[in-house]
Amino acid sequence: MEANQEGAGGERRVRKGKPLEGDSVSIIGLGASGAAAARLALAKGGEVYVSDWKAGPAVAARAAELRALGARVDLGSHDLERVARAGTVVVSPGISLDAPVLQNLRTRGRRWVSEPEFAFRFLHGPLIAVTGTNGKTTTAALTAHLLRESGADVGLGGNIGAAFGPPASDLALLEPAPDWFVVEVSSFQLADVVSFAPTIGMVTNLAPDHLDRYPSVEAYYADKARLFENATPSSSWVLNGDEPDVEALAGDAPGRRFRFSADGAAGAHAFLREGTLGLALEDGEEVALLREGKLPLLGRHNVANALAAALAARLAGVSPGLLIRGLTTFHPLPHRLEPAGEAGGLRWVNDSKATNVAATVGALRSLEGPLVLLLGGKDKGEDFEPLRRAVHPGVRGVVFFGAARERLAGSIGDAAPGRVVDGSFEEAVAAAVDMAEPGDVLLLSPACSSFDQFESYEARGRRFTALARGEA
Repeated sequence: MEANQEGAGGERRVRKGKPLEGDSVSIIGLGASGAAAARLALAKGGEVYVSDWKAGPAVAARAAELRALGARVDLGSHDLERVARAGTVVVSPGISLDAPVLQNLRTRGRRWVSEPEFAFRFLHGPLIAVTGTNGKTTTAALTAHLLRESGADVGLGGNIGAAFGPPASDLALLEPAPDWFVVEVSSFQLADVVSFAPTIGMVTNLAPDHLDRYPSVEAYYADKARLFENATPSSSWVLNGDEPDVEALAGDAPGRRFRFSADGAAGAHAFLREGTLGLALEDGEEVALLREGKLPLLGRHNVANALAAALAARLAGVSPGLLIRGLTTFHPLPHRLEPAGEAGGLRWVNDSKATNVAATVGALRSLEGPLVLLLGGKDKGEDFEPLRRAVHPGVRGVVFFGAARERLAGSIGDAAPGRVVDGSFEEAVAAAVDMAEPGDVLLLSPACSSFDQFESYEARGRRFTALARGEA
């Protein structure tokens, strides 16, 4: 994105692990990652200034905590001169690139960095970084689980969400340092890296997303490609062998490449063959791990996630026997094809994390039906045509809700019986229940973000689960 090029001389490379020794650090945005970066900067001896245009209760609480630790904090404004003078500027991923404070930095030729980039400078230990469009959180959490099954101490965090792990900057404060760090990184975070260099880098898949923020799919992919920015011959890359776009993303980056495939790609190092997940070991020997039906995760896309995690863990030294144990003991994550309960003779499945078209297409391919699909939310500007193609004969009906309802309904057309609900989420769920028949799956896989009706996809998924349980 634009920030990758402008002001390239403003942010100098910093020797990894060097204390800040009074250097000034400005942090823009006081969400969870901004607060974590501030704590890290203070712990490393930095002179810290934090600012956020918002001033709600959660932000105010974080501001009070940081002031008590010695930071200067402004809410409701930014001290542009102080931000520009800082030796390092850290920008939270939620800050719009059009924000005046960033425009001011551009005009001054200043570059900023993301919070994981800042944290990386103080991470002492090998790092596995997971990116991609879908499956990042499941793959990162499963990789950490497999490592822990081998007895390793693992720091899991990054973009993974507060329920599963802290921001990367909090991981950098762990004492003693864990044996491995596993960090999920988004395209927004990769956009502003300078020195970030994982020991093992993983790309789960690629599909259009965030087109409400990016000018094109190519710009979105370009930020993902910055995972390879600082590749060396000692780097290891775990890549989706079923997607040519993933291979193209890596370009000519140095390092060893290992591929996983759920679709039978030739030469894959982790694969699904005749219903069994397997690995090709370093000496060429192949070892079976477990039958697909024994994997405690719904969906073919989760087979790919499991293969990726097993391959990364194997590269980190986990034995095949411990991989098998770890794969069978992992618990599915909430809001990701999560069984939410049974009510009214229906099986309710919460896939609220499916906030883009590719994720919902994956869910439809994983569940043959019969099912009724709930589609809708805030429109992110994606092409909905792949959804229409993914609607299979097992889809009994589709309910369209939220801000994107009319465009979704127009795109799906007559691929399945549809009902447009111009009302609450609860009314949309009731309409889906009305369309369903006993034994059907009621699938919430919205293909859109939640921000028209909910504060997060988690809140949307929790409400769906509460309705499944008959809670008001």
